[in-house]
Amino acid sequence: MRRRKQQEQAEQAQENADEQVVDGPRSNGPWDRAEKEPSERHLDLGALLVRGRIGTDLRVPTEADGNRAAVVLLTEDAGLEMRAFAAPRSGGLWDEVRVEMGREVERLEGSCEEVAGPFGTELHVRLPATTPEGEPGVQPTRVIAVEGPRWMLRGTFLGRAALEPTDEGILMESFRDTIVVRGVEPRMAREALPVAPPVSAPTDGTAADDTSAT
Repeated sequence: MRRRKQQEQAEQAQENADEQVVDGPRSNGPWDRAEKEPSERHLDLGALLVRGRIGTDLRVPTEADGNRAAVVLLTEDAGLEMRAFAAPRSGGLWDEVRVEMGREVERLEGSCEEVAGPFGTELHVRLPATTPEGEPGVQPTRVIAVEGPRWMLRGTFLGRAALEPTDEGILMESFRDTIVVRGVEPRMAREALPVAPPVSAPTDGTAADDTSAT
């Protein structure tokens, strides 16, 4: 255990030496590919490089249109969905999207609250839902977003991570450790950046395929 801790500290020191200094809300991540070198523990998922962690189940679900745009991390009682989008150089995409999400929540007869978070304004949403027992209930979500160089990374926390929001924990660490690969090709603002199943597993004992990684 002690040797492994020393190894992790050495890896972190090397990562810190390789990365660029980023000011503002992203000073501790998430990162652009030009700002940070991925570690051996990062899974290459196309537009997102996600650091594998023991205790999380990683999934890259297929959308209804046959494409993949989201990475989902699950723990025993919580989840995090991450999606990256092309954004204008001038920024401001999250401000627009946040307003639209609020209107959609209202249409679905839910409630939506804007809250100050570590990356700026975030949304705490509660939507009507049906419990496994068939009783009426609510589904809470916490939606955060951060904008980088021509991209926006959105994170939606589910389960306990939404019911009891915290800026710490394994899921928030995963969000901060994520590296976005925007690419140089022209894209329309709001266009989803495509992700793909990992081609190899991280070295910490986790595994991955096109549906899940534990």
